[in-house]
Amino acid sequence: MFDTMTFTKAAGAVCGALLVFLLGKWAAEELYHVQSHGEASYVIEVEGGEEVAEVEEVDFATILAAADPEDGAKVFRKCSACHKLADGENGTGPHLYGVVGRDKGAVGGFNYSDTLASMEGAWTAENLNGFLERPSSYAPGTSMSFAGLKKVEERADLIAYLDSLAN
Repeated sequence: MFDTMTFTKAAGAVCGALLVFLLGKWAAEELYHVQSHGEASYVIEVEGGEEVAEVEEVDFATILAAADPEDGAKVFRKCSACHKLADGENGTGPHLYGVVGRDKGAVGGFNYSDTLASMEGAWTAENLNGFLERPSSYAPGTSMSFAGLKKVEERADLIAYLDSLAN
């Protein structure tokens, strides 16, 4: 049923279709390729451009004060695949019990990446905000593969939730 002549016809049809496609692409580029031929013949002058409204930036402490720990519990679901909340119970990541105020890289028995192990200071709300926004930017070389939380409100809710667990 499938002989040499049938194969030749099929191959010819595919090659012909490809040729028509390429020629059509070339013709379309020639027809619609816009080239600039000098200056515009008529210039419209605009006085005073549209004013750009400045975005009022709210400091993180204000957002954190309005954060809802219950919403933070919902946001924590994204973290729960790797982190545990029980004190001393590490998962793929270190446990997050009492993380707010704890020294960076201070969980015993957890093998931190060199980047996080060498960081100084404590996990303040501001530091956690920066880390949760994009961990790879805050701590380049970290082994945490989480992309981050884009919304500042989600980060504040999560930090408020984590802080409420230890209190």
